[in-house]
Amino acid sequence: MFKGFKDFILRGNVVDLAVAVVIGAAFGSIVTSFTQRILQPLINAITPPESPGFGIQIVPGKESTYIDVASVISAALNFLIVAAVVYFLIVLPLNHLKERRKRGEETGPAEPTDVELLTEIRDLLRAQQAGERQS
Repeated sequence: MFKGFKDFILRGNVVDLAVAVVIGAAFGSIVTSFTQRILQPLINAITPPESPGFGIQIVPGKESTYIDVASVISAALNFLIVAAVVYFLIVLPLNHLKERRKRGEETGPAEPTDVELLTEIRDLLRAQQAGERQS
């Protein structure tokens, strides 16, 4: 049971995905801080001094009825910044690399040789047989 879990965790894709999620969350918090602490005050600066911000007060004197338009604009800008960074730093270079590989300008990852595959199979069979003997 634990061997299968260990194999799953140590698989390259799972580790890469975990790293991507952690880095993405950290980057997302940086962009959120930028939009809330820098862009939102700039948006709110265009409103009159007596206004709580860039928004609409539905019922005067009742704070819970305030529609904060600046927060919505900040969230939209937050999304656009993250999407632009992902596109220009990840998607665009990978698409360019795929095109170069299609045209034959750049080789893809090397395929394992027959000897390497047979060696790997032999090692797996030996490990499997050793595990059965210990049981």
